[in-house]
Order: sequence, then C-alpha cells, then structure tokens
Amino acid sequence: MKHSIFLMCLIGLLSSSIQAQANKEITKVVDAFFVAMEQQDTLSLDELMHDQCVLFTTLTHNGTPRIEAIPKASFLAYMKRVITKKYVYDERLWNYDVSQDDNLAIVWTEYTMFTGVENQLSHCGVNVFTLGKSATGTWVITNITDTRRKENCITEETAVQNEAMVEKVLNDWHQASATADGAAFFGAMTTDAVYLGTDASERWLRDELKEWSKFAFERDTAWAFTASNRKIYLSENQRTAWFEEMLDTDMGTCRASGVLSKVGGVWKIEHYDLSIMVPNDLVKDFKKLVAMGGLPKSKKEQRAARKRKSNK
Repeated sequence: MKHSIFLMCLIGLLSSSIQAQANKEITKVVDAFFVAMEQQDTLSLDELMHDQCVLFTTLTHNGTPRIEAIPKASFLAYMKRVITKKYVYDERLWNYDVSQDDNLAIVWTEYTMFTGVENQLSHCGVNVFTLGKSATGTWVITNITDTRRKENCITEETAVQNEAMVEKVLNDWHQASATADGAAFFGAMTTDAVYLGTDASERWLRDELKEWSKFAFERDTAWAFTASNRKIYLSENQRTAWFEEMLDTDMGTCRASGVLSKVGGVWKIEHYDLSIMVPNDLVKDFKKLVAMGGLPKSKKEQRAARKRKSNK
C-alpha cells in the first residue's frame, strides 16, 4: 500500500513537471513575439506567426461592440511603417494563464501598452493567443485576440496602490465594528462572504452574521479588534488579495486571515477566518477544559456577570 501511494505521488510530480515544461515552451513563444515587436523585428514576427494568422481586436465604439480583423500580412506591413516612423511600443505582460490539449494551446495574459519615447500609458486589456504545433514540432501563433480600454490599467505602481487600499478596507472594517456601524461593516463584505468565528459552529454567510449580530450592533461597540503585524499578498492580476493579522481582543490574542476580491474597482472582503491563539504549553490544559465542557458553572456565572456589567 505504501509503495502504491509513493508511486502515485511520483507520477503526480512527474506529470506536473512535464506540464510546467510544456507551458514554459508555449509562453516562450508569446514572450518572443513581444520582444520582436519591441525590437521591431518583422522577420522574427513572421517566423512566430502561422501564414494564415489573423489578429482580432474587440472594442466598443460609441457604445456599440465592434470586432476588427487584421490579417498577418497587413500586421507586418503596419510594423514596417512603424519602423520607418521610429515609433516606440512597449507592451508589458503581467501574468499568464495557459491551457493546452494535444497540439492546441491558449494563452490568456493581461497587458498594458506604453508608447512613445516617454513611455506614456496608451491602453490596456487582455491578449488571448491561440497556438498550434507545426510539423516541425514547434509552437506557432495561429490567432491573437485582444481587448482595449484606458481605465483600471495595471502598472508597476498598481501593487503598491492596491495594498494601500486593502489596508484601508481592513482598518475601516475593524473601526466599523468598534463603533457599531453595521452599514459600513457589512457593506465592506461581498454578498456571499463567509465569516468563520472562533467556535466550531460559527460559520456564517454575510447576511447570517448580520442577523446573528444584531444585538451587538445595537450597542456603542459591537466588538473591538486592534490589528497588528498584518501581511498582505496580491495575485498577479491584482484582483485578489490574501492577508493575515494578529488581533488584540476581549478574548485575548487572536489571529485572523482572509481573502478580498476587487469588484468593480472596489475591494471587498470575501472570506474571514478568526481563531484564538493557544500557547503550546497550555494545549493539554485547554483540551481538558474543552472535554469538561468549559469553565465550571460558578466561573461561567462570574464571567457572564462581568460581561453584562460591561455592556450597560
């Protein structure tokens, strides 16, 4: 049995390695295409593209969706005119999403286009490359489709800006619970957000948490968490953020982690997981306490009385 498990794990690792290598060969062609564009190397562009390759642009003109098609020959002729006019293109790719089946591959990548000697932001969007494997075994580009817009473009500054926005959302969210501002607290969450409390039974969707916590938000303070040591991580496309933070609470030291997503240009909390920190040296005592059903009745009553007093 152990040998079978080891063999399955080994096969899985080998498969992942082979797929990663295949993806690298595919994205290498896409990278070469943009290097050739930046260097205005029409010979390399010609070699990278299939003879029947067509470039499509999907855009909206005066509120109406439109598709423009450019055959390979027209594209290369355009690039030659660019060389003559000494125009500068700098198209930066931010991420890759590769799908492959047999001799067909698709690469989805977000980009931002900068133009001119001063590298001014022109537009941004998504490129979708379709590639096929030729008779020589090399990948060639058979089709390119892109979108174009001027809003919400990714730049080198985007990550810094997004991290600052996520930081503010979380700080404002904790402030909202501290001031019992239910509209701000629940408004910062997606409609399908999940909140995991410290008790095993506490798994709420946003509106379930809203209903359960009505009593808390009727007070001056629903609950007060002071965050520290927060770390924020952003996805390559700058649309998803993960975080972890330590919290000073009335329950003691807690740790929380969660996920935010960017919806319509606004960061919203999608998942929040709260847990109480138990020192390793106290785990055995903690387990005994849980097995006993918690605190003795007298201590429970004392704690409940203190809580009632603090809520008055």
